[in-house]
Amino acid sequence: MAKRKPDQRQPRVTIEGEVLRQIRQHARSNSKTEVCGVLIGQENGNGLNITARIAGLNAAQAGTYVTFTQDTWEHIYKIKDKEFPEERIIGWYHSHPGFGVFLSDHDTFIHKNFFSAATQVAWVYDPLSDEEGCFGWAGERIERLSEIHVQDGKGGEEAGETGKPEPVGGIEEEDEQRKEESNTELGVPTWLKWSLAIASYVLILMIGAVASWMFFPHELILVIDPISGTMRQGHISRDGNFLEVPGWPPIEIRRGPPPSPTQAAPTQPGNGTSHDNSSSPAKPSDPKDLKSPNDQKDQNVPRK
Repeated sequence: MAKRKPDQRQPRVTIEGEVLRQIRQHARSNSKTEVCGVLIGQENGNGLNITARIAGLNAAQAGTYVTFTQDTWEHIYKIKDKEFPEERIIGWYHSHPGFGVFLSDHDTFIHKNFFSAATQVAWVYDPLSDEEGCFGWAGERIERLSEIHVQDGKGGEEAGETGKPEPVGGIEEEDEQRKEESNTELGVPTWLKWSLAIASYVLILMIGAVASWMFFPHELILVIDPISGTMRQGHISRDGNFLEVPGWPPIEIRRGPPPSPTQAAPTQPGNGTSHDNSSSPAKPSDPKDLKSPNDQKDQNVPRK
């Protein structure tokens, strides 16, 4: 284990932009468990330059911790000896998916036992909140570093003509073009999309009209035509006009005087005698009209 220098100043850290992009990409590849790796670079006085990283494969991963295993270290040293023989391991990185940027007790144990050099650092990145920070030694304590610089590895290129024209159109035209491309990828033409939207609105209005007619009270008026003698159903509009309900068939009303209460009842079939159903008593016959059978015979005999 390397012995730390009694320097209370924080190390000055410079990291390549491409290395930072690779760390974020590795952390975002697994948003449920922690991932880890080592930082490759060189010391520069009281600072260090991070120029590469090596992912920690076969690490013991969980939702709240990560551990470098024997297989992980074998893989790291194999890649370092092959691709970065002149550089050193100057720190490590790991992710905290969803619970912020800090060093837990487990992380502090790893840093004290495997990265105890004065210029070795620990990079922490939260892929869910997109927050990151770097921790290093300040004397005997581990602190979050306040001075971090991101370096563009392509800086210093000579400016010249690239042959690429400026884009034509503004931001609005680009947004419209993206929308059209997304619709084309989905296979839905724009005209069909608008037609379906209009049809859905019309259907909603029709359903609302039918529901209001069925469930909300409305006043109906029955009107009798004095000429034709038919009855029609409708309602009065706001301007005072009678609006007939469509589909309501007119009802014909039978006209004529009602039957007289003293009208004789019909005769029963098979009997020529009529029966008077009235409750009034029969009037007695006139005595003059009553004649005996003998008187009837005398009237038929001629006189001598």
